[in-house]
Amino acid sequence: MLSLTVQAGEQTSPHFMTVTLGGDDVRHLQQTGFDQAGRLFFADPADDGDVFLPSSERWILQLTLQGGKRRPRVRTYTMRRFRPEESAFDIEVSLHEIGASGQASAPGTRWALAAVPGTKVSFLDEGHSYAPSASATWQLLAGDESALPAILAILETSPADLPATVFLEVPSPEDIRTDITMPPGSSINWLPRIDPGSKPGALALDAVKQARLSDGPFYAWTAGESSMATGIRRHLVSERHVPKSDISFRGYFSHGRAGL
Repeated sequence: MLSLTVQAGEQTSPHFMTVTLGGDDVRHLQQTGFDQAGRLFFADPADDGDVFLPSSERWILQLTLQGGKRRPRVRTYTMRRFRPEESAFDIEVSLHEIGASGQASAPGTRWALAAVPGTKVSFLDEGHSYAPSASATWQLLAGDESALPAILAILETSPADLPATVFLEVPSPEDIRTDITMPPGSSINWLPRIDPGSKPGALALDAVKQARLSDGPFYAWTAGESSMATGIRRHLVSERHVPKSDISFRGYFSHGRAGL
């Protein structure tokens, strides 16, 4: 468990915020790359009272011993960029559930928008799930906005001989990125949601189902809204006959269900 502080924050597009975390404890963090992520423990600005931040690998016991009002919020975020020489790394927070008044109902969004240098957090590294098979000649990456940081990190660290076909759903056209490093021969299909009320992940799921995919064995990585991730995996296995061992999938959240 790392005890860190916010170093900086910058809103990079209408629905994304880059937050830099750092501190002496970063020296204990081993970079594995790709979609490496960890649990972030933070105090919700909307909560009252003194919030306890866990400080050891026995964090479950530590939190169990705390009263409800002292327990922090927990969200999982990808390590977008790792800078050990600065004892820091970046995470990108997807900003969502912001009302017409500008007030956010999502704890992670509230925290990111309110975080200032010196804000304390705890971070538990959970490694990465990205593991392409040796036989793969290309890779399929698909996700919604919650998977954008991981997909971009995967593209930046992928081998040059493993091109990617990407289906990436984002909340608006203004969230589309142009400065992307990726293997030669790769392509990104951006899927901005025109209807703000549509379910996250629906466009990505439909795009993969309708896609004319390249020939040859491939590795698939998909993450985001749970029904999207499981739906893409189910489609690849049943309709495309992709071996389950060649697919990695992660449900980051379930639409309509609140987290801790």
